[in-house]
Amino acid sequence: MNTNTNTANPADEVWAILKELARSQEEAGRRIDRRLEELARSQEETKQQRDESWRRLEKSMDESWRRIEKSQRRLNKDLGGLGNSLGRLVESMFSAKLRDKLKEFGYQFNTQANHKKFCENKRVIAEADSILENGEYAMIVEVKTEMSVDYINEHLERIAIIRRYMDEHGDNRKLVGAVAGGTVHENTLKYAQKKGLFVLVQNGDSIEVAATPDGFKPHEW
Repeated sequence: MNTNTNTANPADEVWAILKELARSQEEAGRRIDRRLEELARSQEETKQQRDESWRRLEKSMDESWRRIEKSQRRLNKDLGGLGNSLGRLVESMFSAKLRDKLKEFGYQFNTQANHKKFCENKRVIAEADSILENGEYAMIVEVKTEMSVDYINEHLERIAIIRRYMDEHGDNRKLVGAVAGGTVHENTLKYAQKKGLFVLVQNGDSIEVAATPDGFKPHEW
């Protein structure tokens, strides 16, 4: 006897399930590929945006540095001019009183020259802000707006060079030294006097030779 059934073949069901799974996997793969492509484009755009941001930042920084350097050069020029003017004013203030103030210490200088240059073979080997002279002594004076230990050491070297110059030119006068400053700190003052230098300082609208410590003796070169 023949019988008809609607029961599906189990193999067909399995095959259908496998085909559906395959389609789902393919679709999932395509979605993943699209997402990866989107991410790649996004990353590329982000990189381009980042690179552009860096370029703008570097350009801005370069422009800023150029403005800063230009301002710095202008400031240095202005300050240099101011410093030179102030330095000349301080030199003028001290130079006008040097001989009178040093009379108190027994030095009778009859001549004074400012910015005296000492040359060898047409080359300047030393320059004195002021040199005071008589038949027995010559005093080399260095004037600074603010005196420092470094300036004092430079002045001692300067005096030694001038001493050699004088010896080579048959000038046997004794050589002494002094420093003068609009501002002279206590440690600088003591250092200069320890080296046997007179120190001239500003006192109100005038100048004076700083009080010397007990036992002070000016160094003679």
